Amino acid sequence: MEKDLTTRYVAIVEKCAMTEVALRHILINESGKNYRIQFFKDTMALKREFQARDFSAIIFSLSGNRRSRLESLLFLHEIARYCPDTQRIILANDEAEMRLVSHLTPSRLHGILNKSACRLQLQECLLQLLDRSYPANESSLSQKQSIYSQLLSPTEHTILRYMSYGYSLPEIATQLERNIKTIRAHKFNAMTKLGVSSDMGLLSAADILMRLSANNDDATVMRLAQ
Repeated sequence: MEKDLTTRYVAIVEKCAMTEVALRHILINESGKNYRIQFFKDTMALKREFQARDFSAIIFSLSGNRRSRLESLLFLHEIARYCPDTQRIILANDEAEMRLVSHLTPSRLHGILNKSACRLQLQECLLQLLDRSYPANESSLSQKQSIYSQLLSPTEHTILRYMSYGYSLPEIATQLERNIKTIRAHKFNAMTKLGVSSDMGLLSAADILMRLSANNDDATVMRLAQ
């Protein structure tokens, strides 16, 4: 494989030592590129270094934790706004988390990969993404994001926002002037569309919507929750 001697700095947020070893091997030994890799344990550590280093790519390897997932997406959203040329890649734990992230993130990502896939498949996809073969807004992922963004109905979006403020289903039914069976049906539809099978997964979606969405309904729900 011909070596590309251009130095590119890549930041990776990864808590698992074994995954860090695997990613380091892929990017240093298998890429044929001159990557300088810097690993961080959390978003705050990356933020401290980000001001002093010009990273060409940022990779967030999600841990499955709601808080860290939200922090990751918030930070990538800021990067998309202020450093649009920086590549933004998410490594999700499974296909369900891939759907959740691709459906709810408001900014374009260069890729969302499933790190539970076989190593060779992950390696191939990751190296292709880092090869800068297309900008974020022209990738097949971005086309999928545009489709996913239309999946949830306005009522389903509203229910998730109420859930993020701690409302129970009966309370949501009262606020929306709907019967409880209708609210449960909308909740089930939202879970199916997002690929989540538990209230915890749905709350993760609600967290992301509450913090990242610019929908005007947010202000109304916030006033009701006070």
